[in-house]
Formats: sequence, C-alpha cells, structure tokens
Amino acid sequence: MASTPRTPHRGSSRVFGELSPAQWVGSVLLLGAAALVLAVFVVLIARVLVSLGPVREFLVSYSGTYPLPEAAPLGIPAWLGWQHFLNSLFLLLVIRSGLQFRREKRPDAFWSPRGNKRRRISLALWFHQAIDVLWIANGVVYIVLLFATGQWMRIVPTSWDVFPNAVSAALQYAALDWPTENGWVNYNSLQQLSYFAITFVAAPLAIVTGVRLSGVWPREAERLNRLFPAEWARRIHFPVMLFFVAFIAVHVFLVLATGALRNLNHMYAARGSVDPDAFASDPTGLLLFAASLLAMAAAWIAARPSLLIPIARLFGDVKQR
Repeated sequence: MASTPRTPHRGSSRVFGELSPAQWVGSVLLLGAAALVLAVFVVLIARVLVSLGPVREFLVSYSGTYPLPEAAPLGIPAWLGWQHFLNSLFLLLVIRSGLQFRREKRPDAFWSPRGNKRRRISLALWFHQAIDVLWIANGVVYIVLLFATGQWMRIVPTSWDVFPNAVSAALQYAALDWPTENGWVNYNSLQQLSYFAITFVAAPLAIVTGVRLSGVWPREAERLNRLFPAEWARRIHFPVMLFFVAFIAVHVFLVLATGALRNLNHMYAARGSVDPDAFASDPTGLLLFAASLLAMAAAWIAARPSLLIPIARLFGDVKQR
C-alpha cells in the first residue's frame, strides 16, 4: 500500500506572522535607517528655516508658550502622578491585549458570561475588554479631578496664541534647539495641544469605536448599526491605537531628553518649583519611575492564560481547547 504523500516541508526556521526572524531584523534595520535619514533631513531643513530673518522674528514673537489664566494652579499634584502611572499601566495592557487578539488565529481558551452561554469570546478579547473598563474608569476619575482642581487649564487651550506658539515649539524641537520650558509652571503649546488631543480626541475615539466592536453594543439596533457600521469602527480603532503608541514613544523620548530628573520629579514625585533647576539633580522621580517600569514589566509578563483563566472564571465560564 502506497504511503500518503506528505505536504512539502517549508523549512525549519520559525516564522512570526508572515516573516522569519531574519526578515524581521532586516525590516527593522531598513525602517530604522530610513527613519534616521528622514530625521536628519528634517533637522537640516528646520535649522535652515530658523536661520532666516522672518522666522527668527516669528520665534521672538512666539516663544512657544503663552501665559495661563490667572486662576490656573501652580505645579503638579500627587494624584496626577498616580493617574499618570495607572493610565500608563492600563494603556500598556490595552495595547498588549489588543495586538494579541489581532494576531491570534486559534485561541486556546474562550470566555462566556454565566447568563448567556451562547455568547463566546476569546480569552484575549475578554482581557482586552476588561482592561478597557479599568482604563475608562481611571480616565473618568482623571477628568473629574482635572476639572475639579482647575488642572484642566494646563492642557486645554485658552487662547488662539496656542497655534503659532505650537508651530514655534515644533520648529525649535526640529532644529534641536529645545524650547525653554518648565512643566511645573506651564507646558509649551505643542505639549498642550498634544495632551489635549490624547485626552479629549484620541481617548474618546478609542472608547466609542471599542464599544461599537464589543459585545455590549446592541446588535439588533438596525438603524443605529447603519449609522455607525462596525467596519467604520475597525478602520478607526486600530489607527487610534497606533497614534497612542507614537505619542508614548515621542513623549518618553522628550521627557528623557529635555531634563530627565526634573521632568520625572514633576510627573512621579509631584516635586518642582518655579526655578527649573531646583530639582534637576533629585533622584526621587527617577526611582519612582524605575519602580513603575518594574511594575509594568511584571504586569506584562503576568498577563498569561495561566493567570488570566482563574480571574476570568470569577466573572463567567472559561473553556479551554
């Protein structure tokens, strides 16, 4: 009896997605080289621009920052530091679980609510939605405290001068001539617009599109589904996540590049002064930042089925393959 022909062997090298490790390394190196060339080109163009007379006059007229309202609070309170850490932790896990859900083809476990056994989602999707709830709850607390304490005036533009000052700050950053700033007193206009966009534009878009794609959306509401098709939500949701990733990368880079100890003291230790050099050598914020990184790394490693399954079973039924 003739043996059954075997499927041709595609090679012993491991494949991640559609690329092998060597292809991934080559792609990363190529993209890194292209990004470096682009960055050098942007810096050269910016330095030429800031050397021109009209542009120099523009930078003098708009230094990158405009005065806050007189009622604006001074400094960064401790609750904002805790909110910053929790938001970073939850956002990291949201991104991790979202990417895991997108790339998995055969989930190892499924979760169902006890009251509806017919509804079944993968464990990765359950984790993604559970972390979303924590992230949203933390965001609601943040918004309430933001407006209750007047801190909103630091991230919500209160003058049209924010736009020319943001252009000025962008030119200074691009020319590698960092704008003079003290985040304890006032963010520059580019920072303010970025924080406003991430808080009041990107976050609501992520929430609304996430709800549209989740199980809480009313599937039988035909008119509502026609007004907001699931395909629209998918096309928005993933790019918004990429915007968060890009924001985090640029944010972390600038925090470390423009006075790491001072900035980390502001963000994590609630320590600062009108004198920008007052806490320039204090390691407290750096130590708290390092501790937060360890906590986030531990959460990233712990977010595995062996730990998630017992937690998921507290809220429903879990079935494994």
